[in-house]
Amino acid sequence: MFALILSGGVGTRLWPRSRSTLPKQLLPLTGARTMVQATVDRIESIIPSDHIFFATNADYAPLIRKQLPQIPAENILAEPSAKHTAPCIGLGALHMRRVEPEAVMASLHADHVIIDEEGFRQALLAAEMLAKEGYLVTLGITPDKPETGYGYIKRGAEIGEYNHFKAYRIGQFLEKPDLPTAEQFLASGEYYWNSGIFIWQLSTLMESYRNYLPELGQQLAEMERALAAGNPIDPVWAQITPKSIDVGIMERAENTAVIPIDIGWNDVGSWAAIYEVAKADQDGLAVLNADYVSFETKNSLIQSNTGRLIATVGVEDLIIVDTEDALLICARDKAQDVKKIVTWLEQNNRHELL
Repeated sequence: MFALILSGGVGTRLWPRSRSTLPKQLLPLTGARTMVQATVDRIESIIPSDHIFFATNADYAPLIRKQLPQIPAENILAEPSAKHTAPCIGLGALHMRRVEPEAVMASLHADHVIIDEEGFRQALLAAEMLAKEGYLVTLGITPDKPETGYGYIKRGAEIGEYNHFKAYRIGQFLEKPDLPTAEQFLASGEYYWNSGIFIWQLSTLMESYRNYLPELGQQLAEMERALAAGNPIDPVWAQITPKSIDVGIMERAENTAVIPIDIGWNDVGSWAAIYEVAKADQDGLAVLNADYVSFETKNSLIQSNTGRLIATVGVEDLIIVDTEDALLICARDKAQDVKKIVTWLEQNNRHELL
């Protein structure tokens, strides 16, 4: 099996730690290791280092190389520009096909936290078995609450059991629901969070590009010829229309399958998500790297890299993030709105804080 780790995002909802020059995936936000390092640590026992590829941008590529010296430098792919997931994954597939044309690819994200890492590895091995039967496979997260921030997958007919995991045909992809709908999904037991983790054989994937995204399929073929000849792909890449792999292929293909998993998964997209995976004390306080004292403070996240003392009295449900040049204080249930600050900074030319 090969892995493509998508790692080009900026992480605006994790400002002020995540910046355009050093985004969340390159930071140790949930432990001693950075998120890209933790992603590789999680899979190295089943996928060798020379089979692990990264898709990122030119600015982040040297930083990833520095953090992960065991990954061959040529496996860290710098996209000429951001074009969404369908072109990005296609580019990764072209490079893998040069090594092993019939390989199975696992498309992963660099900003996921997974508690049960062995369970995750076993699920990937199950998905590999299913992918070799010609399916486009995704891992569906068994929901434990009526989450409105994720898309959902409704399962269809059962396909069988693989490595002790049940697999189902995908009945339907659904957009982020409102709360009553999410509660119905949870109660039914037939719906899963869309993890964005995909597993497929390269030949199946490339056929899907030709069938469902023929223009992109042709452009990938042109880039494959350019790579073989040692020529740059930039002229072709510039003509590509951005498209997500979900909308472009997964929602249209008939040979799709989902393997439900319950592995302590979290898509770390906000400070509220960081709080969920952090180890809170009996008062619900999660303190990350901070010199901190509190009185009558509950259910809050305190994060710092400055060494300054942070003190709180009589507050609860807060996010406090202290950096050398910016301090964030927000209600924990408003953590998704941190991106509004980034938008304001952009609009007011405060680029030194982005």
